[in-house]
Amino acid sequence: MATNFLVHEKIWFDKFKYDDAERRFYEQMNGPVAGASRQTSGPGASSGPSGDHSELVVRIASLEVENQSLRGVVQELQQAISKLEARLNVLEKSSPGHRATAPQTQHVSPMRQVEPPAKKPATPAEDDEDDDIDLFGSDNEEEDKEAAQLREERLRQYAERKAKKPALVAKSSILLDVKPWDDETDMARLEACVRSVQLDGLVWGASKLVPVGYGIRKLQIQCVVEDDKVGTDLLEEEITKFEEHVQSVDIAAFNKI
Repeated sequence: MATNFLVHEKIWFDKFKYDDAERRFYEQMNGPVAGASRQTSGPGASSGPSGDHSELVVRIASLEVENQSLRGVVQELQQAISKLEARLNVLEKSSPGHRATAPQTQHVSPMRQVEPPAKKPATPAEDDEDDDIDLFGSDNEEEDKEAAQLREERLRQYAERKAKKPALVAKSSILLDVKPWDDETDMARLEACVRSVQLDGLVWGASKLVPVGYGIRKLQIQCVVEDDKVGTDLLEEEITKFEEHVQSVDIAAFNKI
């Protein structure tokens, strides 16, 4: 009889299993709590009001810790935003156009259809006045003449300044190799012959004797010429006229100045 009576009673014999499962679930989410009393599971164990209260206290404590950490993050974000706002204000003040005010927007009322004013019939007197108006008056002609005179005057002044400005003269630096016939040629006499060539736009410079071989030396001489007046062909022609001393003339170096 007793067994049959218990069968009809609504008794939760497996409640401790569900309590253990719930405890393990929260431990996996929040981690084990130090100092918290663990409930022993067994066939005869059950969780009373004290166990539920301790579990609630543990959950509240974990929520408080999480709330404090979130508050710290919020405070750091607020500080960073305030710093950014301060830097933005400084940049706006230092920019050249920070004083420029934004254009004010005006409220535009809806467009209303406006009827054009009725035209009055022109009287004969008004027609005569319109005919007397000269669209191409003499004032415009006088202004055109003054503008043309001013332009001509400026062109004349520019031409005068350009004529007074000295023209740029193109010059070149030439290094010549003057070779004698043999080792018995008087090199001093050869150099004197070369320097005796005088042309407009020609200036002789330094010179030296460079050994060639077998006791023969050549004259290496520098000169500066104006390109428009003296050319290399003319120099060679003038120097080779001294046939008794000069065998040939070569250009060793040619540089624009």
